[in-house]
Amino acid sequence: MPITEILKKNADLYPDDVALTEINPQFEEEVHTTWREYSLIEAKKGEAYKKEITWSEFDKKANRFANLLLTRGVKKGDKVAILLMNCIEWLPIYFGVLKTGALAVPLNYRYTADEIKYCLELSDASILIFGPEFIGRIEEICGRITKVKTLFYAGEDCPSFAESYDRLVSYCSSAAPSITLTDEDEAAIYFSSGTTGFPKAIIHNHQSLMHAAMTEQNHHSQTKDDVFLCIPPLYHTGAKMHWFGSFLVGGRAVLLKGIKPQWILKAVSEEHCTIVWLLVPWAQDIL
Repeated sequence: MPITEILKKNADLYPDDVALTEINPQFEEEVHTTWREYSLIEAKKGEAYKKEITWSEFDKKANRFANLLLTRGVKKGDKVAILLMNCIEWLPIYFGVLKTGALAVPLNYRYTADEIKYCLELSDASILIFGPEFIGRIEEICGRITKVKTLFYAGEDCPSFAESYDRLVSYCSSAAPSITLTDEDEAAIYFSSGTTGFPKAIIHNHQSLMHAAMTEQNHHSQTKDDVFLCIPPLYHTGAKMHWFGSFLVGGRAVLLKGIKPQWILKAVSEEHCTIVWLLVPWAQDIL
C-alpha cells in the first residue's frame, strides 16, 4: 500500500480529529497577539503560539499542493525539493509531492548555499519549495540552479525571484489527484549526513516508507490516543519515521519549535504527550 493511502484513511476515519499541532514558544514570548490563517484552527486566547490542523485539512492541503504541482507539469518520477524548518506546512507539502507520483527531496536546513546547489543538482530536482529562513541562501544560487524550473516560497513577504506557495494553493482544488501509485513507485530521496564528503542520495519507495511506519508502530505500540512530541527536524528520517508509527494509527503529533527544557516540559504537560523522542543533550538539559 502506498503511504499516501494512510493519510486518506485517517482523513476518512478521523476527519475532525487534530492531526498536527505546532507549538512556537518563542513566538509566544515575542508576539502577544492572536491571529488566524486560512484552513488553520483559530488559536484560543493566550495561545497565539499554537496552530493546529485536522486530518481532513491535512489531506486537503496535501491535495491542493499536489494539484498545484500537476498544473506545473510535474509527473511520476520528477523530484521536488523541500527546504523548510519544522512547521505545520511541512508534512502536507511532503505528502502533496508524493500524491503526484513525484519524489520528495527533503534538504538539511544547515546546508550552505553550495551544499543546497549540490543536492539539487544531484537529485535532479525541478522544483524547490523553501521558507523565509533560506531566502539569502537561495538568492545566492538561484541563477546557477538551472535544472530547477520553479521556486515556491512558503511564508510571508515572498521574494521577487520566487512564487508564493500560500497564494497559489488557495486557488487549487482540494480533491485528490487521479494518480495511481504502487508500492514499487519511488517516493523520496534522503541525503546522508556527508560526514566524509558531500551528502549521498538514498532513494526510498512507498513500500520502504510503509515498512518504516509498521516497524515503528510495532516497536512502540502507538495507539490512536497517543500524542507524539516531535522536536528533531523533519527533513531527517529519524524524526519523520518515528512519527510514521503514530501516523499509521491516526495519532496526533506535536511539532515543538525549540529545545529549551522548560518548553519541552510545558509541551508534554499541556499537550498530554505520551511519546517523546529526545536526543541525549536535550535529556541532559532537562535533568
